[in-house]
Amino acid sequence: MESALELLYRGDWPAHLWSALPTSRRVSVTRRSISRSTNGGPPCRVAFASDLHVGPTTPVSLLREAFAAIQRERPDVLLLGGDYIFLEAVPSRLAILQSLVESVSCPVKLAVLGNHDLWTTDHAIVDALTDVGVKVLVNEVFPLPAPWSDVVVVGLDDPLTGRCDASAAAAQLDGQPFRIFLCHSPDGLAFLSGLQFNVFLAGHTHGGQIAAPWGPIVLPNGPMCSEYPSGFAQFGQGLVYVSRGVGTVELPIRSFAPPDILLLELLSSDGAGSAGR
Repeated sequence: MESALELLYRGDWPAHLWSALPTSRRVSVTRRSISRSTNGGPPCRVAFASDLHVGPTTPVSLLREAFAAIQRERPDVLLLGGDYIFLEAVPSRLAILQSLVESVSCPVKLAVLGNHDLWTTDHAIVDALTDVGVKVLVNEVFPLPAPWSDVVVVGLDDPLTGRCDASAAAAQLDGQPFRIFLCHSPDGLAFLSGLQFNVFLAGHTHGGQIAAPWGPIVLPNGPMCSEYPSGFAQFGQGLVYVSRGVGTVELPIRSFAPPDILLLELLSSDGAGSAGR
């Protein structure tokens, strides 16, 4: 099917048509502050973007606007939720991906892979991200540097096409009290039984991509996708956020599911260090 779509969408004409619409570059920015500890340290600003789908159905202008919005938020950490390329990971698409990531200035950039990444030449995507300073996590932990050393990011492999192993990742934890789990799909929640986390970030669902005022019309298959289609929710004691993503697949259309990015501000419980941002 992907070979047929590559042929059908030659020249990226769907993205060019979409980019002609006045609303084609609109990206929602969701903001939320969370108390993370009592250490009185400075806030940590975490930006999250997912499902870029660089390819024939996503206007490059939309992607650039999304990353310009991230840069305006001046994040300390950039988290990327997978599905970077739609169809083949050709050099031109990888170059766009790299330029987007490079446009954000921040000390820490972390990523996980999604199902579309693993359906194509995933090592080329990993190499492209690594070359622009991104650490790709596959069932791995990444403790944030000082002054946010109480925070750790746990990156899980994709539950659909990878080997999601939350237990193996959790075994690498070293006492950090605030834990962010990053996974492409909300189906990663099914692997977290008995594991404590503060925030779980995912994408994959596109919020249905084509939705109605009462909710998504079609969602990806998966035990958690219908329960967590988009937005904030709770899973046990942890906060879940599922992004609608930025790009599209198969059809260059969104309805009642606009592109989004997330900005989390992790505050010490006394609110210290929040001034000046």
